[in-house]
Amino acid sequence: MVFEVGDKVIYPNHGLGVVEAIEDKTIMGTTCGFYQLRMVSSDTTVLVPVGNIESVGLRRAVSDDEIGRLYRRLANGKIDNHQNWKGRFKDNSDKMRSGSIEDAIEVLKNLTFLSKSKSLSFREKRMLDKAKFFVVSEISEVSHEPMKSVDERVDKSLERCFASKARAEAAAALRAKKPTKTTKTTKTAKASTRSSSRRTSRAVRAS
Repeated sequence: MVFEVGDKVIYPNHGLGVVEAIEDKTIMGTTCGFYQLRMVSSDTTVLVPVGNIESVGLRRAVSDDEIGRLYRRLANGKIDNHQNWKGRFKDNSDKMRSGSIEDAIEVLKNLTFLSKSKSLSFREKRMLDKAKFFVVSEISEVSHEPMKSVDERVDKSLERCFASKARAEAAAALRAKKPTKTTKTTKTAKASTRSSSRRTSRAVRAS
């Protein structure tokens, strides 16, 4: 993948940046190309070797026509419930390191949902804040919407997500309470057998 000046890119664990320059630098006698990135969150400059972009996970920011898909993913009602803190933290940490906005959305949904039922640890609270910032800042930069507006839309999408999950769980619980067709058939067969047995007994006594 090759980037050009002005491209919006995502640098894992740093967030969204803009390629301001592509230049050669000589370090310890070795000359190689570098992307000079201005990081949006901190307004700092970061140099990334051109030959290392795959190993560090540098990627192009999403396009404007993908924004709708991201909001739908936020609201789709699919949430991973990891009860074990250690496993949950590892999974979420791996997703955040990937640099994928889809992974950041999953972390945002999972931890926001969890925070509604229990207090998050300091490390998970910090991860939640980071995931939301990554999602909001990338959408805001690409769509040219104020971060506050994007933040509000993300919150509304999360509310729809949790409502959808609650409806799905309620429907599943209702289905679990209803007797299955097999159960109904079995009960009917048993009732019929008992009725037949009673008729046979009466016929024997009458004779």
